[in-house]
Amino acid sequence: QVQLVESGGGLVQAGGSLRLSCKSSGRTFGVRAVGWFRQAPGKEREFVAGINHGGSRKNYADSVRGRFTISRDNTKNTMYLQINSLKPEDTAVYYCAEKVDAVVSERRGAYPYWGQGAQVTVSS
Repeated sequence: QVQLVESGGGLVQAGGSLRLSCKSSGRTFGVRAVGWFRQAPGKEREFVAGINHGGSRKNYADSVRGRFTISRDNTKNTMYLQINSLKPEDTAVYYCAEKVDAVVSERRGAYPYWGQGAQVTVSS
């Protein structure tokens, strides 16, 4: 069983930055694609960013492209989401997720393993 532990959420002013981290307990983290999703109050969980096993392929939602950067350090079993130029509409609970194969996906159902979520609140 894989456990994902997130850290780095908080309250930030609009225009500010945050970095979310997510550490995986899995022994095969380095051969699996991972991703970040978010869920705002009253809305469905949506894809934010994904990265393949080696970090050479990254996908982003249109709403975050150019402001968010996904990365990973396979030596530390950890993935990151750097969030810049925050907007109030970025307020949500952010979830990291891990697949069982190496291919990036934007589908929630493709990820069997999920973190507990990290609250990001952006004040205007």
